[in-house]
Amino acid sequence: MSTHAGEPHDAALSGRLNRLRAGVLGANDGIVSTAGLVVGVAGATTATGPILTAGMAGLAAGAVSMALGEYVSVSSQRDSERALLDKERGELADFPEQELDELAALYEAKGLSAATARQVAVELTEKDAFAAHADAELHLDPDELTNPWQAAGASAVAFTAGSLLPLAAILIPPPAARVPVAFAVVVAALALTGYLSARLGGARPGRAMLRLVLGGALAMVVTYGIGALVGTAVG
Repeated sequence: MSTHAGEPHDAALSGRLNRLRAGVLGANDGIVSTAGLVVGVAGATTATGPILTAGMAGLAAGAVSMALGEYVSVSSQRDSERALLDKERGELADFPEQELDELAALYEAKGLSAATARQVAVELTEKDAFAAHADAELHLDPDELTNPWQAAGASAVAFTAGSLLPLAAILIPPPAARVPVAFAVVVAALALTGYLSARLGGARPGRAMLRLVLGGALAMVVTYGIGALVGTAVG
């Protein structure tokens, strides 16, 4: 799909959709990992204490891990973006004419005539040469680089929100109904997150929903079986 120089909101909209999709996927991680953990413990014991302890420990560890991973990843991306911007700033200072020619060539490659591309490049350079090159050449907005702290916080919140669902689903029902209720709630939640992530990514939701539901169900079956075996052996 082609883009137009006169549509400044496209990149911002894409960024917001990507962040929203990352939040949905973070919640999905919280659902799957915490569900597998608490269902596994429930397979070994019906006591509420161990299930709550394991669930809260898994929630805390997962949220911290997600936040740290996102912080490191986004920080590396931000460092790379800053390095590219610094390089571009230096090139503009040292080779202004060559950079003007480069900017004109970029717009000509987008379909403008040589004369029009040159005129656009000249006008944008007169207004803000650095911003023009950052946008056309690097596809970056120097004022809107990704914040690693915000990304880390969003990941932690998304994971926590996802984790609370299976934790509540297994603790609220009576012991005999805990695992079936948790299984049903988690499967429904995974179907929803699969649908949302697919829609946000522009894909068909059916396959995404099926993958998540089958993967989550398999994880719970495996961990429950391991918990039951270990609980029987220890008991």
